Amino acid sequence: MRYLLASGLLFSLASAAAIPTNKENGNGNGNGNGNGNGNGNAKGNGNGNGNGNNKTFNVELGPRPYYLVNDMDEGPLKTKLQSCSEGPFEVSDFVFAHRGAPLQFPEHTSESYSAARRMGAGVIECDVAFTKDKQLVCRHAQCDLHTTTDILNRTDLASKCTTPFTPANNANGTTAKAKCCTSDITQAEFKSLCGKMDGSNPNATTVEEYLDGTPYFRTDLYSTCGTVLTHNEYIDLVNGYGLKFTPELKKPEVKMPFEGYTQEQYAQDMIDAYKKAGVDPSRVWAQSFVPDDIFSWIKNEPAFGRQAVYLDERVDTLAGDANATASLPALAARGVNIMAPAFFALTKVDNATGAVVPSEYAIAAKQAGLELVTWSFERSGWLNKGGDYYYQYVKDVINNDGDMYTVLDVLVQQVGITHIFTDWPATVTYFASCFGL
Repeated sequence: MRYLLASGLLFSLASAAAIPTNKENGNGNGNGNGNGNGNGNAKGNGNGNGNGNNKTFNVELGPRPYYLVNDMDEGPLKTKLQSCSEGPFEVSDFVFAHRGAPLQFPEHTSESYSAARRMGAGVIECDVAFTKDKQLVCRHAQCDLHTTTDILNRTDLASKCTTPFTPANNANGTTAKAKCCTSDITQAEFKSLCGKMDGSNPNATTVEEYLDGTPYFRTDLYSTCGTVLTHNEYIDLVNGYGLKFTPELKKPEVKMPFEGYTQEQYAQDMIDAYKKAGVDPSRVWAQSFVPDDIFSWIKNEPAFGRQAVYLDERVDTLAGDANATASLPALAARGVNIMAPAFFALTKVDNATGAVVPSEYAIAAKQAGLELVTWSFERSGWLNKGGDYYYQYVKDVINNDGDMYTVLDVLVQQVGITHIFTDWPATVTYFASCFGL
């Protein structure tokens, strides 16, 4: 399972589409981490990063999509996907890079974003949190620095954490603990951190052991010192790629207002960053789990509110799922255009046929005229035991990794999703290019 992006070089003819670019003006370094600033479009014609002039940009997928297709059950879908093995593969807005490419790269780092771009993601995500000095940075949760960065190894910063590291105690059965938040440190201090693969060891008795907790289906190969980014740096980077944006305003884990900083100002600051950068609202899918954020953007920033993505976590319980489904017409009436539950909530198994089919939520959303975005593909590890959270409603018919393409096909062809977040964009780019998404 631990396939490497670099292995894509072996498939450069089979899994790449050469895309011409304009003259590059950025300070690229030839490996995708520079800051090109030319123009581009949703099909990947932007000039992005790299040294030299008049270069071409190749979408590289590596071996993983081929492994998954080979692992599928025999049938028309497998045959169709096999027919697309030699491409061409293109950048697609259908592909939302969830935190970049965190299956193998430290999330929300320039390296992770560069990998996502290389694998054909047309839209890249920055989860937005705020620092002690009320500056916006890219981090999946306000309080995840202890598992996604080296802050606990930093003697100058570890003591500033909300909860400094406490080792596990086998004698009394307590696990190791720590809690470090972006709001514990300034933006400058945040920028001094190294990003690492998200994970921790609950049985750790030392900081080193605690930080060594990468899940079994990921890798530390690229987890040397990921370059963490501010929200403004993310905008500059993705703009340089000629791609599009999906920032998520993270739910604060500190009491708001925070030192006078209100939720309303926080939500507005995120939108203002795109306005200041001159980014057209049509290139931005602003997200939030907080309904008031969505309604605020619809009311106060209608150009951005039209593509605001209502992340729906109500579906996590059966009662919540039923309530969420019933509420969809009313949300549409309030101006919400896009709903985004986890993809498990959009499918179910037809008991009569054993087939994966759209859920009641998916049907109700379509009837209400709502667009559906969903999350998060390639986040489940091995599927030969029925999957996990993301496959909970279809686990009885999931028995191999290739089944993820079966589920994706239902999401696309029957549910009608317009975008999907993925931890490894190559997997979805392969499908998207094959079906012209």
